[in-house]
Amino acid sequence: MTQYVSNPVNEQGIIDWSEEENRIWHDLVERQLDLVKDRACKEYLRGLELLDLPLDRAPQLTEINSVLQRETGWQVEPVPALIDFDRFFELLASRKFPVATFLRSREEFDYLQEPDFFHEIFGHCAMLTDPDFAEFTQHYGKLGYQASGKQRVYLARLYWFTVEFGLVEQNGDLKIYGGGILSSPGETLYALDDERPLRQAFNVDNVLRTPYRIDIMQPTYFVLDDIRQLYELKQQDLSQDVARAMESGLLPPLFEPKDMTHA
Repeated sequence: MTQYVSNPVNEQGIIDWSEEENRIWHDLVERQLDLVKDRACKEYLRGLELLDLPLDRAPQLTEINSVLQRETGWQVEPVPALIDFDRFFELLASRKFPVATFLRSREEFDYLQEPDFFHEIFGHCAMLTDPDFAEFTQHYGKLGYQASGKQRVYLARLYWFTVEFGLVEQNGDLKIYGGGILSSPGETLYALDDERPLRQAFNVDNVLRTPYRIDIMQPTYFVLDDIRQLYELKQQDLSQDVARAMESGLLPPLFEPKDMTHA
């Protein structure tokens, strides 16, 4: 359950952000811009330039939509803090990216488990200006909307290790494209600079079978050769990949159970 409630959006698509919310946005963006400029992939950095996010205030959805619509036909859709999977997949399949219209509190400035406005806008929207990434995300939504509950559990890992926590190799260097990393200062450094996590070449079977936890730094990241590799996933029968992964079962987790780490 979330402690946050999304701000209302009026008929003109405007959110009445408070002065404190605008300051929180400023502080989050200013801190993260310095970290991502040398660590994010070129597609993300280009998208960030296109979005031209304001620093002194939280942006309005209409500003984001004007750029996304022009570049890839996407738009952001305001939602409550939490939505069910049916709604989530339905939105993605319609080229609409769900955005909860609340910002984290100062007490959870560095980390919160539920995706807030900063995570969705700063972390994800720049990549949605890239045609290959945008096509993959819509295809994922269509696939998820038609999937069973058990299939969705496996598909969630594909989203987690790409859209949220994906890495890509560019010009011989590892770069970040996953929004879960790009909206987290700690994980932005950890994902590229720390010696502890495994960084594996992207393999859809391994991705679908790799367990994860949302409340720790990731022990494993999967690395694309090129962002276009995501678009190429659209060309293969991912439902068959899911069926094979379900038959094979999960790989051993590289983390302790949650109750042990919090004992």
